[in-house]
Amino acid sequence: MAIDTVINGGTVVTDSAMFEASVAMNDGKIVAVGDADSMPEADEVVDATGLLVMPGIIDPHVHIDDQFSVDSYETGTSAAALGGVTTYIDFAWQAWLGDLSPFDAEGTLLEGVRRKQKKGETALIDYSLHGAITREDPEVLDELADVVDAGVTSFKMFTAYEIGLGNGFMNRVLERIAELDAVGVFHTEDASICDELTALFQEEGKGDPTWYPQSRPDYAEAMSAEDAVRMAQEAGAKYYGIHTSNRKAADVLADFRGDGSMVRAETCTHYLVLDDSIYGELGNQAMIAPPIRKPDDNEAMFEHLRNGSLDVVSTDHCGYKLESKNVDNWWESTFGANGLQASLPVVHDEAVNHRGFSYPFLVRVMSTNPAKIFGLPNKGTLNPGADADVVLFDPNETYTITAADNASEADFSIYEGREVTGRVKQTFVRGELIAKDGEIVGTPGHGKFVERTLPDWDF
Repeated sequence: MAIDTVINGGTVVTDSAMFEASVAMNDGKIVAVGDADSMPEADEVVDATGLLVMPGIIDPHVHIDDQFSVDSYETGTSAAALGGVTTYIDFAWQAWLGDLSPFDAEGTLLEGVRRKQKKGETALIDYSLHGAITREDPEVLDELADVVDAGVTSFKMFTAYEIGLGNGFMNRVLERIAELDAVGVFHTEDASICDELTALFQEEGKGDPTWYPQSRPDYAEAMSAEDAVRMAQEAGAKYYGIHTSNRKAADVLADFRGDGSMVRAETCTHYLVLDDSIYGELGNQAMIAPPIRKPDDNEAMFEHLRNGSLDVVSTDHCGYKLESKNVDNWWESTFGANGLQASLPVVHDEAVNHRGFSYPFLVRVMSTNPAKIFGLPNKGTLNPGADADVVLFDPNETYTITAADNASEADFSIYEGREVTGRVKQTFVRGELIAKDGEIVGTPGHGKFVERTLPDWDF
């Protein structure tokens, strides 16, 4: 009996090697990788001549259909699929009351999980969730075990904004996370420094976006990261630092990493390829927290990715409209920018084409590492038995990024006009073709919520 699909003629890329091989998929799983002659008969044969065959990209840091994104799950996952992303991890919010809150009443983390799962019914790709703790409510400590049982095995905490938590309460959460063997995920910026500088700039009328990076300095990120990672190590908890933006903060995490068993961290695409001159060019479109930094910080991100003290490249995707960016003063702007659709081509072009990094490196930091770090054992690999999440990528096609191609609701791109070499040609999620040649061909609802395991960081 024939299987579903065989991909022939491509170059398979894993986290450690590249080789010519065919890939067979059936019932949503990889069933074989090997010589074309050894492949079983298939209902469909895909010609991947001249293409790279890679495991689907896993983005562990996105915002979809909440207070930080106008994207629905259909538009967000469409952008993801066009960018070769087959799984992402969004946020399930503990409802709170405040100026940033979209909620009418306080709620629980588990309610946040169910709320996002309902929104995810229109997903084209697979997704999972981080639990986002927004209030210093001790009752959440009793809830964490139930959330882990629901397949959400990581918990995000902020040190800034109205949802920022104090060190004392975060310390208690980390102790409970350590007991559960879950993962603590941290947005680290010292709120007192950032708030004081913002207030000062407001008094002085420094509303031009070029002033924005100075309101959230690199040392504020480094200071807060040092507090958080030290608490995690004292508690014996797994620590994951999100959107590391600068040399000082990355150096802190490297210093605490030791044998690496309890500390992991990411940077984002924009911190690799953009510097703070972007605020003079695009203004509030590039309003992201932490800010886009100096050229030396671009270099630092690549240095730390090369030596392994940074593990992952994510997007921190936030889908916003230009109307929320076109304001008089930078502090009135929404914070965040879309990136799901462009991330793989941009990182490939910069890392592989211009800096000489390998294709296995690309797979490690954008697929395999996030799968291992966040407990997705069936993702991030092309090994037989894994989910058939596959990207066919043309490493030689050159094109120019433009927001006119956005599947996201966002109507701008911070990579507008950037010429890149390397393009996603086809994206399969559990064996189903979702995107082909820049068009969505899959069906909303194919994507599923993935319950994650407690991860083993012994790698």
